[in-house]
Amino acid sequence: MDASELDYELPPELIAQHPAERRDESRLLVYRRASGEVEHRVFRDLPELLQPDTLTVVNDTRVVPARIAIERPRGEVLLLERVDGDVWEALARPTRRLRAGRTYGAVELIEHLGAGRWRVRLHGEPTGHAPLPPYITEPLDDEERYQTVYARERGSAAAPTAGLHFTPELLARLDVERVTLHVGLDTFRPLQAERVEEHHIHGERYDVLPEAWERIQSAERVLAVGTTTVRTLETLAAGGPLGGRTELFITPGFVFRRVDALLTNFHLPRSTLLALVMAFAGVEEVRRLYALAIDGRYRFYSFGDALLIL
Repeated sequence: MDASELDYELPPELIAQHPAERRDESRLLVYRRASGEVEHRVFRDLPELLQPDTLTVVNDTRVVPARIAIERPRGEVLLLERVDGDVWEALARPTRRLRAGRTYGAVELIEHLGAGRWRVRLHGEPTGHAPLPPYITEPLDDEERYQTVYARERGSAAAPTAGLHFTPELLARLDVERVTLHVGLDTFRPLQAERVEEHHIHGERYDVLPEAWERIQSAERVLAVGTTTVRTLETLAAGGPLGGRTELFITPGFVFRRVDALLTNFHLPRSTLLALVMAFAGVEEVRRLYALAIDGRYRFYSFGDALLIL
């Protein structure tokens, strides 16, 4: 698949800068694969759109306050993943002016790994700000809005954004199970190759309780909330262990073994996330859905609206 097939034109004003006033008031574009039918709904309608025997699976990772400012030289460290104890992998800038062995505030630089990545030692727990994506240029009044209401263990460098639409009241109307995958920034990194399959996706840590996987395996139908949940479930369905790292890269032609329906946001062009959605619903179908969303003035990306594929 050519990477150019993941391109589309998005008017900049459709990039959501703030979350909806109420989480479940975001819009929901519904696509039924069997019939090709499309509906325009509101997110709080989700329970009535699902079959009664559907198990909704969410990713309960919590975003780390990972964006840590440094004063001299003026810049920042962005924590990506805890390696062991107080040692993390991070991005740091301005890399050319930073030196291994030096301490900048609470961060000690251990080793430069290349391409702006560093192995660092953090003195204490992360106390920075939410690592909002670069396309969100306006400040966030309440950083909890970049967390899902069911977030638990801290470990992500980015939010599993499909889950941002849920409220506790809405969750109570669904049959819910949890998995954990700590989201890394490489999930959102644009494709680096002209052929989609040649792109290398960075591994991410996941963990699933045995009793949770037993419920998921035996469920009549599974709705995966977000692409990170899909990658976790399909890693296990292919025989992966209940905990570890996954480098599963889902592209068109992939055979899904456990996910029956997908709830997701609208993703960036040339992203691995868009490739996954196309694998699930079809390349041309997703092109059509994105065109409909743009024509309908849906809001895109992390704080944007949602797409439900049944």
